[in-house]
Amino acid sequence: MDKPTTFQVRVTPRARQNKVQRQPDGSLKVHVTAPPEDGRANEAVVDTIAKWLGVKRRQVTIVSGATSRNKVARVTGETTPRQSSGTPISSSRQPR
Repeated sequence: MDKPTTFQVRVTPRARQNKVQRQPDGSLKVHVTAPPEDGRANEAVVDTIAKWLGVKRRQVTIVSGATSRNKVARVTGETTPRQSSGTPISSSRQPR
């Protein structure tokens, strides 16, 4: 079994599109279209990171910062991030 990987994540809710940008310090900046209400932005963050890494949604969890823009996300399994940073990621999930 692969060792879990953790990422420092800075979230921007209510963005124009869902996308992930890798920062020079190794952290991730995640833009999501969902509002920060009733956990919708957190769900969108998990979904967006999972698509960016090419893993199943259940392999990504937020381990701290549920009510903060600064979060720590844990990913289990093998991960292969997309080559280009800042690539928009389409989501089949619609905001509520």
